[in-house]
Amino acid sequence: MSAARFITFEGIDGAGKSSHIEAVADALERAGHRLLRTREPGGTELAEQLRDLFLHQRMDALTEALLVFAARRDHLVRCIEPALAEGRTVLCDRFTDATFAYQGAGRGFDLAVLSQLEAWVQQGRQPDLTLWFDVAPEVAAARRAGARAPDRLESEDIAFFERVRAGYADRAAAAPTRFARIDASHSLQTVREAVLATVLARAGSVTAAGRDGDRPC
Repeated sequence: MSAARFITFEGIDGAGKSSHIEAVADALERAGHRLLRTREPGGTELAEQLRDLFLHQRMDALTEALLVFAARRDHLVRCIEPALAEGRTVLCDRFTDATFAYQGAGRGFDLAVLSQLEAWVQQGRQPDLTLWFDVAPEVAAARRAGARAPDRLESEDIAFFERVRAGYADRAAAAPTRFARIDASHSLQTVREAVLATVLARAGSVTAAGRDGDRPC
C-alpha cells in the first residue's frame, strides 16, 4: 500500500472531525510532510463563494449537487492536483463522500447521477485515506447545540442525519481499503489517539517539512 498523500475527513455535522485536523497536521509536519490544509466546499476563491451560496441559500438537491461539484472541480484544478503534483500531502475537510452521504442518502438524490458527476469532475482522483468520524446523530446534535448559529444543513432533523450516516456507511463498505472508521463517540483524547495512529501508519515519514496553511489556492 502506497503512502497516503490525499487524506480526507468525513462525518455528519457534530461528529467532531474538525477538532482533529490540526493535530493531524502537526503530527505529519513533524514526520516531514509538506502540507496543504483545505476544505470543501471551498479551498479556492470561487469555491468559497459557492460554499456561501450552498450553506445559506435554499435550493433543491440537483442544484446542491451541481454547485458542490462545480466548486470541487475548481478546487481540484487549482489546488489539490497541483499540491499533489508538487509532493505535498493534502488534508481536506470533506470531499465527494460527503456529497453521496448528504445529497445522495440524505436528500434521496439519484446516486447514478452523482456517480456520473464524480467521474466527469474527478477523472479518477480519489483520496488515499478517508477518516470517517462515525457517531450517533443524537450525540452529534447535542454537540452542535449552542456551538454556533446552524447553517442550512445543520438545521436538518435527526432523521436526515440518520440517512446521511447510513450513506457514509455505504461508501465505507464500497471502499474498505480507503476508509478508516473512527468511533467518534469516545472522549476527545481517545479519538485523537485513534486518528493519529491511523494516519501515521498510512502516511509514513518523508523529508521535506513545511505547511502552506489554510488559505485559498
